[in-house]
Amino acid sequence: MTGRPKNKILIVAYPNPSHINPSLRFAHQLLNLGVDVTFCTSFSVIRCMDKKTTNHRLTFAPFSDGHDNGQQPTTTLQQFILDFATNGVCAIAEIVTSAKAAGQPFDHLVYTTVLPWAAEVANAHGLESTLLWCQPAVVLDIYYYYFNGYKPLISRTTNTPVNLPGLVSLTTADLPSFLLSSCPKEQHFIQQILKDHIEVLKIAPRVLVNTFDELEIEPIKAIEKLVMLPVGPLLPPKILNNSLKCDLFEKPKEDYMAWLDTKPKSSVVYASFGSTTTLLQDQAEEIAFGLVESGQPFLWAIKDGGESVKLRNIEVLKKQGMIVGWCSQVEVLNHQAIGCFLTHCGWNSTTEALAAGVPIVAFPQWSDQATNAKMIEDVWKIGVKVRRREGDGIVDGKEIMRCVEMVMGDEEMRGNAEKWKELARNAINNGGLSFVNLQAFVDGA
Repeated sequence: MTGRPKNKILIVAYPNPSHINPSLRFAHQLLNLGVDVTFCTSFSVIRCMDKKTTNHRLTFAPFSDGHDNGQQPTTTLQQFILDFATNGVCAIAEIVTSAKAAGQPFDHLVYTTVLPWAAEVANAHGLESTLLWCQPAVVLDIYYYYFNGYKPLISRTTNTPVNLPGLVSLTTADLPSFLLSSCPKEQHFIQQILKDHIEVLKIAPRVLVNTFDELEIEPIKAIEKLVMLPVGPLLPPKILNNSLKCDLFEKPKEDYMAWLDTKPKSSVVYASFGSTTTLLQDQAEEIAFGLVESGQPFLWAIKDGGESVKLRNIEVLKKQGMIVGWCSQVEVLNHQAIGCFLTHCGWNSTTEALAAGVPIVAFPQWSDQATNAKMIEDVWKIGVKVRRREGDGIVDGKEIMRCVEMVMGDEEMRGNAEKWKELARNAINNGGLSFVNLQAFVDGA
């Protein structure tokens, strides 16, 4: 596919950290290549950004999605996504037409996962568009197969093998949660969004993927009708020169880095389950038990510092570890004291761990996370996946302890993690394949 060079690009991002972070990092890469970039998302996101760490050449075009204070506990996910789409269609159309009327039209529109409608708006205004896929290539492959003849194989109710062309052997337990019969009814609407994504790709089959060639060489090439360009891992712009204090959002600074400085190399368990996961009380207590019983110092980033789940024996926990309401994850993962990462396996967290060379205890929750955990354990071999209890699905504290001890003591996993760290950073360095792919995209090749 060829086209004219892209001097001015509009990026439209879904207002969730798992989409905002990689798309902002992508925007910074474009700016470094001399592209004029406008970043569009909701007011609630733009308001929270730390402008001091955001490139001053980046133009923001926020709009009201009806939730200017962000998603509230009383707002369903379906309503939040629908409102963003309804308001976004009008806002993007206005931004595109106004730029054209001012004699400064956009050359291209890039949109993130969950926003297939943005491609339709672009197409209606004669503007080419490209999807920035914020999950691994293998997950996009699975969705593509699901909506192109493989649904009966993928949607089986029992945990049976699922063999899809060009992909590693999977079971139904390794599939994205939205495709499973156990998916909660209130999440079924997401299947339509995924189907719309696949349909839109018939118009613009090229996809920018937050991955790198060596990591997913087979999945990148699995679908002949799609052209996947790995441009990742999408990391904070200063990570390669060891200036890691480049967070995009303003947060209270706690002394966790000073605390880490007091710990031996590769001794600390870092635990975090992302910005959207809400732990059940029983599960939080089991995690606390497992961390304590592991005998390792730990840094646990949990909403409200654990107040929301009212952890028992909080003083015992604080003697062995540190509990914070938020931390700079990239900064933490790249600290020499971190020995393993207990994570929900969101794709940002996974790629950040890969680029930091930190082995993983995989604790997937929903969406693409089970697939990511499968790759972590069986393909990239940098971690181990926890086993859930029969019946209630809770992960026992003893199981968490077992997994932490296994990962912390496994030299092969640590060696594999170091290998992927080098490959990840080489990919995005000047001359690396992800860098070359991004340059080619900008040049119109």
